Amino acid sequence: MKKLAIIVPCYNEEAVLQQSYLRTKAALAGLDYLIEFIYINDGSFDRTRELLDEIAAGDAQVKVIHFSRNFGHQAAVTAGINHCDADLAVIIDADMQDPPELIPDMLALQQAESAHVIYCVRKSRAGERRFKRLTSKLFYRVLNFMSDVNFPLDTGDFRLIDRKVMHEFDRFKERGKYVRGLISWVGFKQVPFYYTREARIGGRTKYSFRKMWKFAGTAMLYFSNKPLRLATSLGFIAVFVGVILALWFTLGKIYGFNHANSGWTSIMTTVIFFGGVQLLTVGVLGQYVGILFDELKARPEYIIDEKRNFRDSK
Repeated sequence: MKKLAIIVPCYNEEAVLQQSYLRTKAALAGLDYLIEFIYINDGSFDRTRELLDEIAAGDAQVKVIHFSRNFGHQAAVTAGINHCDADLAVIIDADMQDPPELIPDMLALQQAESAHVIYCVRKSRAGERRFKRLTSKLFYRVLNFMSDVNFPLDTGDFRLIDRKVMHEFDRFKERGKYVRGLISWVGFKQVPFYYTREARIGGRTKYSFRKMWKFAGTAMLYFSNKPLRLATSLGFIAVFVGVILALWFTLGKIYGFNHANSGWTSIMTTVIFFGGVQLLTVGVLGQYVGILFDELKARPEYIIDEKRNFRDSK
């Protein structure tokens, strides 16, 4: 019998955790799979740790990983995949915006298509503000434009992956992972599953604008060197504009068709333009240097404080 793991990253989810566990367990009842849950407590400071320990104490199929501090959603998903020995795994958040009742249909589609990945595409997103929906759509389209790899649009981490994909994912050594991007990058047969995303069953979203901005930057810079090429292009444009302006002012001074000495506006515009291009270029280079610095330090992506119901609990 095949084994199915449900990977659930958690950060301050005390308001939804018990209901999320019971609802997911009920949705999987009757499936012809060995079921296990892998919860990753990403340094929560509410009662998430206590609740997870209670659930694990009452259900031997529930495994729990407690981080030493908050390392981020992508690190939590990574830890879940790294510690999964199942044939298939579903990545799902605890807030139930991605309905666990869809998992049997995802499994059926995976079997029918002999797919390695079933990625879930959002047809609509309930309970989210217009600004977040707009920026999310914009993000995926800009990412596809900037990246050297085409990613599915309007998808999250909610997906089903098989053992072959998990094996390849475990080989990735970079620290700043963009999980859904890496899973797309590995290739194999990947099939879309369309669904309607629901509102959270409780609590508040943990992705602030600052976190979303950082997440978008990681996705862009780790998957493309186009920002560097864009900075180079802007440099060439700045040089071209500078040459044109120099010729304009010089010839205007000679032939008298402009007043270069009194052109305060044009001078300031030129200075601001060139300064902006230089700062943008230096900023892009700085981001890539920062990524290299983080990778060279080779610090672990996450640190585990404690594990529950694993054979090796250290």
